[in-house]
Amino acid sequence: MELSKRLQAVAGLVGCHDVVADVGTDHGYIPIYLLKQGKCKRAFAMDVNNGPLLRAKEHLEAYGLQNQVELRLSDGVAKLSMGECDCVVIAGMGGGLTIKILEEGKDIFQSLKEFVLQPQSEIMKVRQYLCDMEYHIVKEDMVYEEGKFYPMMKVIKGEVSPYYECELKYGKLLLEQKHPVLKNFLDKEFRKKKMILENLDKQQGSHIEERKKEIQKELEGIEYALQRYYEDN
Repeated sequence: MELSKRLQAVAGLVGCHDVVADVGTDHGYIPIYLLKQGKCKRAFAMDVNNGPLLRAKEHLEAYGLQNQVELRLSDGVAKLSMGECDCVVIAGMGGGLTIKILEEGKDIFQSLKEFVLQPQSEIMKVRQYLCDMEYHIVKEDMVYEEGKFYPMMKVIKGEVSPYYECELKYGKLLLEQKHPVLKNFLDKEFRKKKMILENLDKQQGSHIEERKKEIQKELEGIEYALQRYYEDN
C-alpha cells in the first residue's frame, strides 16, 4: 500500500520488532504497512473512538491481515499491558496530548525497546518532556507535505546529553544532519518573522515594542539555527 509522505517517514523510523502498537490508528495504515514490509509479526491498532477502529477493521480485512492485528478501544496506552509490545507509534496528535499519553502510560513507555512520535504541535515541549524523563532521541526526520512541515523522532530509554534551547525547538539531530527540510522551514520562518517585524515598525505603543522584542528574539534564534548549516562538518 502507498502511504502519505508523512506516514511513510513515520513508518521509516520504526525498527524491526515482534509486536508494534499504533496509538490513534485512524485507518490502520501504519500496522498494515509495517506488516507488509516485514517490520513486525503482529500489531495492535488502538484508538479512543470506535469509528477509526471500524475503518481500520475494513482495511485489515481488505489486506487479509485481520488475524495479525488486534483492535483495541483505548485511551492512549491504557489498555496495553506491560510486555505486550516492543514499540509504540503515536503519530498525528497534538503535542499536549502526546505528552499526556506518555505521562499516563509512563511504565509502558519505559519498558519499550523504542517508540516513535510525530507530534502535530508544541514540538519543543515534547522534546523537553523527553529530556526531563531521560528519554534519548536517537533519530529524527522531517517532511513537507501539502503545505505543512512534520518533524518526528525515534526514542529510547537512555542517558540524555544536555540540549540547548535551539536544539529543543528545532531538533538536535535535524540540525546535526543539516536536514534540508528543516532548512526550508527555517528559511520560511525567517521570512515570516521579518515581515511581521517590518509591519510592527509601522505601529506605535508599548505593547508593540514588547512584541517587537519577542519577534527579534525569535529571529535571533532562527539565525543561530541557520548558522549550523554553514558550519564545516
